[in-house]
Amino acid sequence: MTNPYAGEVALVINGERRVLKLTLGALAELEAALGAETLVELIERYEGGRFSTRDVLALLLAGLRGGGWQGSSNDLARADIPGGAVVAAQAAAQLLARAFTIPEFPDEQV
Repeated sequence: MTNPYAGEVALVINGERRVLKLTLGALAELEAALGAETLVELIERYEGGRFSTRDVLALLLAGLRGGGWQGSSNDLARADIPGGAVVAAQAAAQLLARAFTIPEFPDEQV
């Protein structure tokens, strides 16, 4: 089970359900992998529909690593994701959104 309040997203990869999460270390790895000055650039690309397959793979890989996965980018590039590129892109977008959205707690103040 994923915890959206912790920024977690689930994705089935090669028949196994994985939990992805963008930890600080994963975010730093993501910045380096994409050569971005800031993650705001990546968020703006997603919001504008200008993201690339490279962006999706980098986001998923960072999220998988944040979730404890030990695979490589080559492993992910060859992986079977039910629903293909569309589901992968949706999971990456959800992962990015959850990493930078403050959840609303019904009867609590944050």
